[in-house]
Amino acid sequence: MNEAAFTVLRQAMVEEIVAHTRLVSQETGREALSERVLAVMGKIPRHEFVPVEIQPYAYVNSPLPIGFGKTISQPFMVALMTDLLDLEGGDVVLEVGSGLGYHAAVLAELVQQVYTVEIIEELATGARRRFERLKCRNVSLRVGDGSRGWAEHAPFDKILVAAAPELVPPMLISQLKPGGRMVVPAGIENAQELLLVEKNEGGRTKMTPILPVRFSALMTEG
Repeated sequence: MNEAAFTVLRQAMVEEIVAHTRLVSQETGREALSERVLAVMGKIPRHEFVPVEIQPYAYVNSPLPIGFGKTISQPFMVALMTDLLDLEGGDVVLEVGSGLGYHAAVLAELVQQVYTVEIIEELATGARRRFERLKCRNVSLRVGDGSRGWAEHAPFDKILVAAAPELVPPMLISQLKPGGRMVVPAGIENAQELLLVEKNEGGRTKMTPILPVRFSALMTEG
């Protein structure tokens, strides 16, 4: 497929995200997503972040396998999670679970700096290669246990977790700035919920369930 064909498919994907948002609005409380988020979803080449053999399916509104038992998230879920973060241009964001780098590339278009952590070295290598090819200069990646965050660059304005722990990791909460937001799927298999975690200026946190989800379990070391 050529770039023109991918562009058409990408715009159709955005239209499907808009329709899906309306469909689940009673659960999420959102009739529509930010125009900034939708514009970036219509710009970032998702087909560059999946194995070449499944590139023709890159803009289907579905998770897709990327190897090592992991997936690239459904486009609607990427858009919703990004929107829930309420991103601002000067934000510094931590992402847990880089995969092949798609969601970090989306975030990088919307904020000042993205720090992303991936525990599987082969996926991290693939993500780095894609960041270089697409000139994502405001993304830093390290290999490691994302449940521990990235203390050297903390605290973060926003945190996005792309795999599901059973409980929200305390170290991630501690690395979230007062006034910050974290979006994280959490729970046991077949009983996960997408959570919006908000930390007030006094450091107290509130967790709001958004909707049921199904993510790969968050891998940790040890």
